[in-house]
Amino acid sequence: MKRILFVCLGNICRSPAAHGIAESMIAVRGWGERISVDSAGTSNYQVGKPADPYMQRAAQARGYSLQTRSKQLTDRMIREHDLVIAMDRDNYREIHLISRSNPSNVRLLSDYLDARWPRDVPDPYQGPEQGFEYVLDMLESALPAILDSLDTAPSEEC
Repeated sequence: MKRILFVCLGNICRSPAAHGIAESMIAVRGWGERISVDSAGTSNYQVGKPADPYMQRAAQARGYSLQTRSKQLTDRMIREHDLVIAMDRDNYREIHLISRSNPSNVRLLSDYLDARWPRDVPDPYQGPEQGFEYVLDMLESALPAILDSLDTAPSEEC
């Protein structure tokens, strides 16, 4: 089973949304037995809290359920996942500081987007509601490529 970890600062907006959208896309593809998803934050500001209410409403309006509770990223989490997706360059750097090794499994979400999108997924926390919609647009655009990159097709035996 392949394991993806989405990481932002507080684990209440961007990474739980990525988590929920990925789970939905995985279910639609019938890949539930092949990919697991988790999310975490580089800070401990929001540990134990559910996803931001604005993000929950915006995600729910698109048919996504955000059921996670915030947790802080650890070195072990980084090592245990096949792919760690940072929402922005600040969190990308923090992931490398938290890691005790030089992880090769860390990517920016924008690595899976074309040049029309910004390099960093903006943090919509406490911002206008349209910021949450924009983040969901980015996530919905990047996630198919992220899932495809894991090459989850079952291997054929000769």
